[in-house]
Amino acid sequence: MLTLHHQHPWRVTPPEAVSIQQELRRLVILRGSLEAVRAVVGLDVSFHAGLARAAAVVYSYPDLKVQEEATAERAVDFPYVPGLLTFREGPAALAALERLRASWGVLLCDGQGYAHPRRLGLASHLGVLLDRPSVGCAKSRLVGRHGEVGEERGAWAPLLDGAEVVGAALRTRRGVKPVYVSPGHRLDLESAIALVLACTRGRRLPEPTRRAHTLAGGEDR
Repeated sequence: MLTLHHQHPWRVTPPEAVSIQQELRRLVILRGSLEAVRAVVGLDVSFHAGLARAAAVVYSYPDLKVQEEATAERAVDFPYVPGLLTFREGPAALAALERLRASWGVLLCDGQGYAHPRRLGLASHLGVLLDRPSVGCAKSRLVGRHGEVGEERGAWAPLLDGAEVVGAALRTRRGVKPVYVSPGHRLDLESAIALVLACTRGRRLPEPTRRAHTLAGGEDR
């Protein structure tokens, strides 16, 4: 049974959605470690003909063996607004997570965590609602700037929004573009980076979110 520690309506207007984000951001905790984590769930959401299709895949950690997979679809009622995508993705994402029976310790989202204009991307939003550790790993920046990232796997540069470090540009494989990692909830940045590196096996993106992306109906990558 998936327990929601915080709840809010999903069928809201964009201004109402912004207000919800501003309330939830106060609950984000940016500390915690991976010490007790034995399983990670990768999450991704795609859109098809007015439906959001979410996929959640549980992997053992750190050996990365698939334990369980689940998908769910929900109608999309919220418009496309940058910075408010969780209101399109959230209901389907929670429905997919609800269908899992395997236990998991940390949520890894294909999307943003704290690296968000209001510090509440998908990973932070779901992490707060579930009160679970979470991490965002995105293919592109939503906010912030960073310096050069070394070419070797594991090299990273702080992602800065103003003077605040909101995440990291992380090189997961030599010769490919960095990904953008940020803690979502109940983890610090160093732990978020460590999780992404531990889940990335020879490709740019972590295995749990790659598999979730495919199950959700995205192209293999």
